[in-house]
Amino acid sequence: MQAPVLYHAVLTLRDADGVLQEVVPYDIGFRRFEMINGVMCLNGERVVFNGVNRHEWNADRGRAIGADDMHAAMAVFKKNNINAVRTCHYPDQSLWYDLCDRNGIYMIDETNLESHGSWQKLGAVEPSWNVPGSLPEWKDCVVDRARSMFERDKNHAAVLIWSCGNESYAGEDILAMSQFFHDHDPGRLVHYEGVFHCRAFDAISDMESRMYAKPWEIREYLESHPKKPFILCEYMHDMGNSLGGMESYVRLADEFDQYQGGFIWDYMDQALRHTDALGRSVLGYGGDFADRNTDYNFSGNGIVYADGAEKPAMQDVRYWYDTPARRAAHDARNAAAAARADRDAAKAQAARKPGTLTVTEGDGNLGVRGDGFEILFPRARPGRRR
Repeated sequence: MQAPVLYHAVLTLRDADGVLQEVVPYDIGFRRFEMINGVMCLNGERVVFNGVNRHEWNADRGRAIGADDMHAAMAVFKKNNINAVRTCHYPDQSLWYDLCDRNGIYMIDETNLESHGSWQKLGAVEPSWNVPGSLPEWKDCVVDRARSMFERDKNHAAVLIWSCGNESYAGEDILAMSQFFHDHDPGRLVHYEGVFHCRAFDAISDMESRMYAKPWEIREYLESHPKKPFILCEYMHDMGNSLGGMESYVRLADEFDQYQGGFIWDYMDQALRHTDALGRSVLGYGGDFADRNTDYNFSGNGIVYADGAEKPAMQDVRYWYDTPARRAAHDARNAAAAARADRDAAKAQAARKPGTLTVTEGDGNLGVRGDGFEILFPRARPGRRR
């Protein structure tokens, strides 16, 4: 769906007398998404998600984003070979789905559900009062959220997978959400990562989905001849000077058909513009607003800053999310450029006239002076006292 074809439809509603009551224009698309021999396929071909998780965020308005924000994000997606997005952890504004339809971006559409603190305490899995779990009073509520998302977004061709939410453990209620999606939309698959922590409800998810699994753990799963394909609904966690080791994941897609990519956490830093103590307009994180307790810059884990500027890590995203052929061509250009630089440096060195060096030995240092430079070296070895 990287080169989507959409067809413009116009729906008209007339009353019993034939009087026009409403006109709804809509762009529609046709595609087939299915599981074939344990592999997710789009129109009969295996698909690999080079994805990101994307919150709705603006540095000046918080979660109140506008059309310009969405168009800017889509331009970054296309420039950097990002072909998929997970709407973490709630449905997005409708315009974003339109843009994904038009630009061929695959979508995991996620229900507004997360109850992380009810089952994971201080890092340990402890679901004694997990919600929604299998509590009957929560069942209709969460199924209603699934239904609302489904009814609004079901006609978007970009949506390939429904997600039952994020980090809410498991239980009969989330199973009911999955059953709703399967019953009402057999042409799509259902995702839910939480069954990794509670295998009794493994039937909720059509795929094995994990967060931050190590490459060798993924390999162990794939070598076990599993029934379900594997995706990383979150990986890399681009906080600080991060995103190293991405190759270890991307290479798995070349080796195992059932490894079908992942979604980087996450797209944009969640930071707010404010004026610091020196009167400068800066992007602020936890603790910059006199807030305590705080997670400090933990929300700064995007591949773009909160103002939309690309981080240095985006170079790795663009490279590893490219095709193997284009990566090879990129490597060849780099190798050729390095060879030219080596030849030029050798010629320049050969053309240099030999200079005179003056060496001065001091009690603690050694000085070297040449044509246009001076260098001072310590004579003592590091850690040695004299």
